[in-house]
Amino acid sequence: MNGWDLILVLLAAGGVAWLAERFNVNAPRWISLVVLIVATFLVAGMWLGGADASGLYDQVEMAWIPRFGISVLLYMDGLSLMLVGLTVLLGVVAVVASWSEIKERHGFFQANLLWTLAGVVGVFTAMDLFLFFVFWEVMLVPMYFLIAIWGHENRGYAAMKFFLFTQVSGLLLLLAILTLVYVHYMGSGVITFSYRDLLGTQMDGTLAFYLMLGFFVAFVVKLPGVPLHTWLPDAHTQAPTAGSVILAGILLKTGAYGLIRFVVPLFPEAALEFRWPAMLLGAISVVYGGYMAYSQSDFKRLVAYSSISHMGFVLLGVFAWNMLALQGAVVQMIAHGFSSAALFMLAGALQQRLHTREMGEMGGLWQRAPRMGVVALFFVVASLGMPGLGTFVGEFLVLLGAFQVDIVLTAVAAIGIIVAAVYSLSLMQRSFQGGVSPNTEGISDFGARELSVMVLMALALVALGVYPAPVLELSEPVVTGLGVNP
Repeated sequence: MNGWDLILVLLAAGGVAWLAERFNVNAPRWISLVVLIVATFLVAGMWLGGADASGLYDQVEMAWIPRFGISVLLYMDGLSLMLVGLTVLLGVVAVVASWSEIKERHGFFQANLLWTLAGVVGVFTAMDLFLFFVFWEVMLVPMYFLIAIWGHENRGYAAMKFFLFTQVSGLLLLLAILTLVYVHYMGSGVITFSYRDLLGTQMDGTLAFYLMLGFFVAFVVKLPGVPLHTWLPDAHTQAPTAGSVILAGILLKTGAYGLIRFVVPLFPEAALEFRWPAMLLGAISVVYGGYMAYSQSDFKRLVAYSSISHMGFVLLGVFAWNMLALQGAVVQMIAHGFSSAALFMLAGALQQRLHTREMGEMGGLWQRAPRMGVVALFFVVASLGMPGLGTFVGEFLVLLGAFQVDIVLTAVAAIGIIVAAVYSLSLMQRSFQGGVSPNTEGISDFGARELSVMVLMALALVALGVYPAPVLELSEPVVTGLGVNP
């Protein structure tokens, strides 16, 4: 199975899951689970099979709209392979997280979940900019429905805010893509949306700077970075658990991927000119996200703001644009995918059992649900960057690489690690320690279904922290090919 087949299977499986509810109410989630587990093994098989001489694990090239230079170009190099693997694996987690939470319209829910994942796989593999934009839009619409239909008390507002932010920035991205293609056509006489053909397009420096900003804003909205982050806390808080898992674990990574794959390689001089403001926004995101996380009393909202802080390290690492910083950004993306997905799954499980997200009403949970307590402590420690776990490796490499570029901004971002320890341990104290809240009486602890995926994600973080070599080896040829400084 290649990347195109995987996208088609996810789209088709979504349709089948939607129809299957007519025959059996449990069929849609089993269809999703089986399809995603099989997809996970197939992606692992592609990795074990090795890359070809050009460093690609898979490629698909087909004509689509030749008159306008639009083709189906799907390439899977080491970076794309890792992110596609993360997508299908966290898709399994999302299905498990929604197993007992979703009470109605199971088929349509699973359909939207699978269609979102299909769009994300397309984003991570498309090397035709028009096709990339199509997949960029495909992943947003079903996510809107996941929030708007199955979200919590203020889901309508959160879904509309998410949609408006992403759509407006998406239109800006489309305008930048079309302008870039037109500039290339004026210089070469060839209309093409191929990423490889558009690399090195000659243009005026001012125009290149504005086009770079168009791409940058679209991707930083999705990352998200301060000050374009305000949609995220609302969307995370109101989304169903599976929606939060996909949002934090996968969709945020599409913004980071866009920065790495498109912004700097397509506009190297403009990106270098914009380096300091971008790194400043990254450092501000790290500290501001951590500060806002500490000030929250809502469990899910705290984890949402912590994601802004963690993705700030990615923005800092990308624009440092050296091997250490960029590989650190890639590791941070993978590690944050697991840690944030686990914390949102935990938050969803608590809300489902206690009917509240307020940490003040969860005191003493460790005594009532010790398995939940152990799981929470592990992923909280992982989130704050404990040595030996994946997040530490990512943040350490980013800071090491950024230090070579700007010492002051690196020092500011390093404060975020201290802030992370404060809000993470505060979460544990308010939710799982202290006096036992009457609201927690009779709470059911994690069962085998939930523990199984939690253990899987914990093992992934330990492996990434103890032996990050496979991730670094997969990303090194990619970042080298992008013209990264040593």
